Amino acid sequence: MKVVYDPDRDILQISFVENSVEETTQIAPGLILDYDEDGNVVGIELRKASLKVDSPYAISYLVGDANVQKPQPKVKD
Repeated sequence: MKVVYDPDRDILQISFVENSVEETTQIAPGLILDYDEDGNVVGIELRKASLKVDSPYAISYLVGDANVQKPQPKVKD
């Protein structure tokens, strides 16, 4: 996994794998999912990142239990 922050464009990109991106979909304003040729999500792009995260320059990497107590995601048709 790779995390890149571009301060000039204020874009935070998280790539899960090295697959090439074949398609992108904006699922919310400034939130873009990247897909490979098989339709798998291979990355996330967050625009205007400095307004949406505490610090796009800092990453906290933890190994532990996932937060499963949060609300279930809404499913789009």
